[in-house]
Amino acid sequence: LNQNMLRPDDEVTGVEYDDELDVVVVRTARATDYQEKLRKKTLTSGCAQGTAFGDLMERFESVRLPEAELRTSWLYRLTHAINTMPSLYLEAGAIHGCVLCREDRALVYMEDVGRHNAVDKIAGYMFRHRVEPGDKILYTTGRLTSEMVIKTVQMGIPILVSRSGFTAWGVELARKAGLTLIGRARGRRFLALSGAERIVFDADPRHVEEEDPRVRRKGARDEGDL
Repeated sequence: LNQNMLRPDDEVTGVEYDDELDVVVVRTARATDYQEKLRKKTLTSGCAQGTAFGDLMERFESVRLPEAELRTSWLYRLTHAINTMPSLYLEAGAIHGCVLCREDRALVYMEDVGRHNAVDKIAGYMFRHRVEPGDKILYTTGRLTSEMVIKTVQMGIPILVSRSGFTAWGVELARKAGLTLIGRARGRRFLALSGAERIVFDADPRHVEEEDPRVRRKGARDEGDL
């Protein structure tokens, strides 16, 4: 869904694993052009430079994100709650987490070795449970790369937050799409990189505790870009 390989109204008729080719084959009732889609590549800014297959940018420029707001009081409570909740990310560090949120509440937490896989799990959950994206916030422990921005926009979520850093292309795409992009959100600090008009400053940061060093990812540098 997040790479436009499947449509929301597609009927999946079968899922098969091919031992010889070591691939999973997904069959749909609709005739598809998957082979043609696989020839299309989008270079991304994740992990120095990545490659995504399919029409990743097909819907990007046509998406109109909904009006929404992000109160700093929600942001402070969210980051504290997420950064202290028990998780593999907190224990080991070699994993990424994505959290679907509404206001100051974490609704769904997904983890994976790859940040893009974690966000795909959130997208799948939203599709299966018919979750409306307009009033949601997506939080990620990973960097704000171009593919994270593209997928968030295609999911229709207007706000993307990370405790980590960002890439220049990720910020550029967020500004083009009108996505509110928040980086390095830890304790009382955060960077508003795009869409600052959605932010409501209703909390005094002087009354917010700094992040406890004990909840930082093991082995991570201060910048949080690992």
